[in-house]
Parts: sequence; structure tokens; C-alpha cells
Amino acid sequence: MKSIAVAKGDGIGPEIMDAVLKIFKAVDAPLNFVEIEMGKWVYDQGHPSGMTDLAKKTIEELGILFKGPMETPKGKGIKSLNVTARKTWNTYANIRVFKTLPGVETVFSKAGIPINITIVRENIEDTYGGIEHFLSYDLALCRRFISRPGCEQVLRYTFEMAVKDNIKKITCGHKANIMKLTDGIFLETFYQIAKEYPNVIVDDIIVDDLCMKLVTRPDLFECIVLTNLQGDIVSDLCAGLVGGLGFAPSSNIGNDIAIFEAVHGTAPSIAGKNIANPTALLLSGISMLEHIGYMKEAALTENALFYTLEQNIHTIDFGDQEYPTYNTSDFADKIIENLGKYPSKNRIEWSVHHIHETKTRYHSKDNVIIKSKNPEILTIQGFDFFVSFESQPTELIYRCLNLKLSKLKLTGISNRGTQIWPNSSVYTNLIEMYCCRFEKLNIDIELNQNDVLEVFQELSSHFNIFSIETLHNSKEKMLFSSI
Repeated sequence: MKSIAVAKGDGIGPEIMDAVLKIFKAVDAPLNFVEIEMGKWVYDQGHPSGMTDLAKKTIEELGILFKGPMETPKGKGIKSLNVTARKTWNTYANIRVFKTLPGVETVFSKAGIPINITIVRENIEDTYGGIEHFLSYDLALCRRFISRPGCEQVLRYTFEMAVKDNIKKITCGHKANIMKLTDGIFLETFYQIAKEYPNVIVDDIIVDDLCMKLVTRPDLFECIVLTNLQGDIVSDLCAGLVGGLGFAPSSNIGNDIAIFEAVHGTAPSIAGKNIANPTALLLSGISMLEHIGYMKEAALTENALFYTLEQNIHTIDFGDQEYPTYNTSDFADKIIENLGKYPSKNRIEWSVHHIHETKTRYHSKDNVIIKSKNPEILTIQGFDFFVSFESQPTELIYRCLNLKLSKLKLTGISNRGTQIWPNSSVYTNLIEMYCCRFEKLNIDIELNQNDVLEVFQELSSHFNIFSIETLHNSKEKMLFSSI
């Protein structure tokens, strides 16, 4: 008997969760459901994290969280409860499998084009750190963190999953043509790890081209791995290909804890009316059963769901309206009635499934520090100073060129990423923030962090300094973008 933490969530969450748990009990899944207090309703009771201390302790002890949709408090500076949960427990791989479902009519089902796409999204890093600052009244900055160890975690999981599930091809979606360092490290790591899996076909595609191809030829793709923000967008796009978020399961996998959830909204306008569609949560629950090794129960449930959909049994939000509409609980009862039956297509044979269970390490005493196996030695090449200047750049350039510096010299100035010195155009619109780059006078000079103070003292007498970035080099390449 496996104990799992269950958070019913907000809005329609409790009613769809009750329907799914009823199906799992009917299929005799050996699960003990431990209900916990988590969601906006818990935040409203005075818990700033959106969960009680007991709920957090329970999740960390059991290692599995099955959750309904949760609302994020609006206008209060509170981070998404869903994102916070995924990041807190380092569920670094978000897996969403999109399949053509019987009884769910789409443009592609009408055209006879089957869809079976697995999206793996890095789940921790990127802009989802939510680290933002106003540098001035009119200028906001968001920091995007992509780490090599973080890339390695999700990419290695993707390749291991491909081997277990007999996925023949993995495509890396990226924007490395523009974000050459952040997306660049993701793409570079993808191909490095791919060398260890010679039987898996790999390729890569720029994310905008990917989106175009997904809505024209989705059958070209089998498994796509992406960074966090791009993966979020592309996975919702893929949900639209198979009928919407009501048919989109979601698994969040980490080394210690896994979260299975419905990613659609809380639908407060229909909450309590017993008409919500529980399919997405049920599909997520089936993934949970597979993850913990209950392959027979997962296959029985999935076959019963597909058989039920083939019979044109549906809730109010989808399906052939010439057939009767079922409410949430009756829809679940129909699936229970059909346990042991098989759909005419895509029958699931549990004996050929592979167990996905992640070995869970409970009761960690210390945080795990993830780092590269062979980090390179870095040297300081210079510094970028982001300064405020509201007039024409001529005076700014003159002052920067005439600073009295012993080790550094001005090598470039940009505005919103566009170079304005040494090359410029009067047709470039400027804002009040400039990036002034200072690099060492010659290759023989060695810089350290204290050398930033000399530039700071000189610049601060002329300008308001917003922020400073250190520029690093490795033995082989420059580790910063050009001006």
C-alpha cells in the first residue's frame, strides 16, 4: 500500500479530485490517500505559503503529491502556488503527453492525423525565478538563469525516459540563435548528453519554427525538450492540438518528490455544479500510477477511459452534442462501469509498459548542491556598468572615454542591446539606461573583483549606476554577449 498526499485544490478541484479518487478505489489501486491542506483557500486562512506546515511535512515524507488546480492570489505579490511547489521540491522535469483521444474532435482528428507528442519542460530555472527589478520608473529588468547542472538534470531524464518508453527521436526546441549563452548552454548540453545515447535520434529546432510546424504537421514530432518558459508556451500549444487543457496531463518529476496535477484553471464560475471535466486530472493520475509501478491499474483505468470516450460519453465541455451530456460524478461512474473493457484503438497492454518509478530519497538533512563535474577556470575580462543618462549620448561617451583608469578602458556602449558606440545611428530610439563596457587594457593584465571599485568611483561622480555585471572568459571563449 502506497501513501500519497492529496490536495484537492480550489474551484472545481474538490469535485474532479473526488471523481478520480473514486475511480482509483474502484480499480483497486493499492493507494492510501492522505488529504492535506493546500491552495488559495489555505492562503486565505492566513498561511502565506498556501499550505500548512503539516501539509509540507506530509508531502516531504511521502514523496508523492497528487493535486487539483490551484488559484494564485492576485494583486498581492504572491508567487504562483503551483510554480512554488515545483521549485521548492526540485521537480526539474515537467512531462506532458498529448495524444489524440477518442470522442474528442479536433482539426487533426478530422483529417485523420494522429498526435502522440511528449513535451519535457525544464521546470526550475529560466525566467520562472521571478527575479525582477525596476531600475527606474520606466524600466524593469528580469533575470534569466540557465545553469549547466540544471540542464543536465532535465536532459538526462529525457534521454532515460526515451530509452524506457522506446521513444526513437528527441527534438530540442530553443532560441539559441538569439539567446546565444542561455539557450546556447541548453542546446550544447543536449548534444553532449545525446552522445551517451547513440540509439536515440536527435535534432534541434528554433522555437518559433517549432510552433509553426506543430500547428501544420504535429505528426513530425515524437518528443520535444525545452527550457522553462518556451516549454510552458509550447505545451499549452500542444494541448490545443488535442482538444484543450481539459485533456492535458502533467507530471513533475524530481529525484526526491514527484507532483501530478491538472494544469487547467480552477473554473470558479462552474465550481460546485458537478459539471467539470475530470479527464486531465485522471490522465495525470494514470501517470502517477505508472510512476509508482502500478502498471496494471494504470492500464485498466486508461483502457476504461478510452472505451468510455469511444462510446460518446462526455461532459458538457466536449464531445458530440447529439449524445447525452454527463455530469462529473456520472462520467466517473461510467468509467468505473467500463473497467475491464478495451477501446477499439490504442489498447494499453500493461505487461509491455516500463516502470517509471523514481527512487525517492526521504528526509534529506542538507540541500543538494548541483554543479558541473569539470568546471572551467574563469578569468575576469572586464565589467558592464548600467547607468542612467537622459540626454544625447555624446556627453556620456565623452565622459566615459576620459575616465582616469589604470587597468581598464571603454570598449563599447549600448542602449536596449543596440550598439551606440563606437557605431551608431541617429535613427536609434534611446531610453535613459546605457550599458557601458570596460575591459582590461591588454591581455597581460589580471583583474579581480576589487578592480570594479576604481570604475565605480569614477563613474558614480558622473552618473547614477543601476547595476554592474562581471565579464568572464574561459580558456576557449568569451562568456558574455557582444555590445
